[in-house]
Amino acid sequence: MAEELHFGRAAAKVSITQPGLSDAILALEKELGVQLFIRSTRRVELTRAGAAFYERSVRILSEVDLSREIARSVGGRSARKIAIGTVYPATIGVLPSFLSRIGRKYPDIRMHIESGTTDDIIRHIEAGRINLGFIRPVENIGSLRFFSIAHERYLLAVAKESPLSLKSEIDLADLRSEKIICFSRQNLSYSERYFAEKFEEHDLTDNVAYTCDDTFSLVSLVSAGLGIGFVPEWTQDLPNRGFELKKVRR
Repeated sequence: MAEELHFGRAAAKVSITQPGLSDAILALEKELGVQLFIRSTRRVELTRAGAAFYERSVRILSEVDLSREIARSVGGRSARKIAIGTVYPATIGVLPSFLSRIGRKYPDIRMHIESGTTDDIIRHIEAGRINLGFIRPVENIGSLRFFSIAHERYLLAVAKESPLSLKSEIDLADLRSEKIICFSRQNLSYSERYFAEKFEEHDLTDNVAYTCDDTFSLVSLVSAGLGIGFVPEWTQDLPNRGFELKKVRR
């Protein structure tokens, strides 16, 4: 019901009658002592309590699915599948070693890997589509939990034709005459907030001329000579790159 927000569609989805679904929801609300849905003749909406209960329930069910698959494998029965979401850097970093360890320990578990942004992965975990994910730390992760397993170093990307590419050392003061390209995502990561604070601290905020929401777009803009930007160190392994990576003194 929380996903469909429509009694008829929700009842059809779980193959029960509409009155039966309504009675089940009323019974649950009575048991919890809170209203989960706002009902009107025109639409159905989740209350704040309903949204919190839904998010928590989805996460618990996802954990149950994951635990079931692992238990089946440990018990010698054929496990079905674990779905894992990952941001691009993890696919060439921590993910291969993680999958190798899981594969050796639980050889019967089938794994599905899907790539996406941090926001995508958080939403898919909350919706129960995937069991776990490799993401960048962000400020808003809802009711989910995360812990750090690796750290990224950020370097300054400059076009190969830029005068900065010839400098052996670069200070933040050297950027005052440059156009800056930076990330502008809906859900800020810790690194993005750090750079935003540094730009403000060193009077560089007005130098921000372009923003984007993914690393590939940022390095493409840098390669085209439109500006400079801070990017993760893994970009040094990109083929045919038209930019150089430089350390910047803080």
